[in-house]
Amino acid sequence: MAYHTLRQEYSLMPPVTRAYSTVCLLTSIAVQLDIVSPFQLYFNPLLITQKLELWRLVTPFCFFGTFSFNFLFNMIFTYRYCRMLEEGSFRGRTADFVYMFVFGCFTTVFCAWFVNLLFLGHSLTTMLVYVWARRNPYVRMNFFGLLPFRAPYLPWVLVAFSVLLGNSVLVDILGIAIGHLYFFLEDVFPNQPGGRRLLATPRLLKLLFDTHVEDVNYNPAPDERPGGFDWGAGAAAEPPAADAPRENNGNQ
Repeated sequence: MAYHTLRQEYSLMPPVTRAYSTVCLLTSIAVQLDIVSPFQLYFNPLLITQKLELWRLVTPFCFFGTFSFNFLFNMIFTYRYCRMLEEGSFRGRTADFVYMFVFGCFTTVFCAWFVNLLFLGHSLTTMLVYVWARRNPYVRMNFFGLLPFRAPYLPWVLVAFSVLLGNSVLVDILGIAIGHLYFFLEDVFPNQPGGRRLLATPRLLKLLFDTHVEDVNYNPAPDERPGGFDWGAGAAAEPPAADAPRENNGNQ
């Protein structure tokens, strides 16, 4: 029964979330079984440029460590917020979602070239969390059932949690910065006077991934999200009344 439920849940996952989560899980299994070594996966600019080990541009995003609490924590957040974005604001826009991944990976690699970061998946996950949080500003959340807050504060709660675990906050800060850059270029700047969309998805990606007609009438509610753990879960808050001042959702 459990196997059937797990298989059904896996089949219901949207394609990008399913593909990325599967690759991350298989990579950790391969390392756990000593099929590959973390030394073959980590980000190393010298090996990329001098020995042309180009796979190191991709593999740092696919390894969250061997099986441990940190691995479980990162995998849950990756699956959860990747899926919520793909089924929410990117519903019917797979090419745009893939392009966001490309933008996030490219920008993270560019920044990692100048700082000492070996594995980049956590930064990409933080970026996904940040974009989702900014697009759902009225969702009320709690962390482990103890700390209530609204969605835009979630990335900073994760920074505090990293500090408590003794981890470096550099990867979280990098993910937040890249997430904010994407949110500004995609959601804020195009709506400013004289602004335009700078991250238009290439036509090739649309031909490859958008094989169906987009439902232009679909308007996802802010609390549409898949089931899962309560780490960062919450209920959608009611938006303020029309005569009440609204939160600034994009001009920071």
